[in-house]
Amino acid sequence: MQPPQQAEILRIHISESDRYQGKPLYEAIIAKCRELGIAGATVFPGLEGYGETAELHKARFVHSHRPILISIVDTAENIHRLLPIIEPMVDTGLIATSPVQMIRVRKKTSPDEGRRA
Repeated sequence: MQPPQQAEILRIHISESDRYQGKPLYEAIIAKCRELGIAGATVFPGLEGYGETAELHKARFVHSHRPILISIVDTAENIHRLLPIIEPMVDTGLIATSPVQMIRVRKKTSPDEGRRA
């Protein structure tokens, strides 16, 4: 295990129904992160939540309006480079950053190691 590094976590709270240029906003954000070489990003669908409008967001049978949390971790420099690109993509939501300690764990030594048969 490597020693902890100073890093930053970026959390973006949006709705599953949010769109950017015709596709789901969360997909557009992940694509932008990959394009910029950001260390890691994960999309988490929520069961229920609300934002500043106090409108309740949750999964429904016909239309899914679940809350989405996108968690992005990288160096503070890379997060601050990403923010001015991501912010205009979000019409309604919350963007939060926090300092964290990042520990990279890499145990695989070959591409086949760790795979199950």
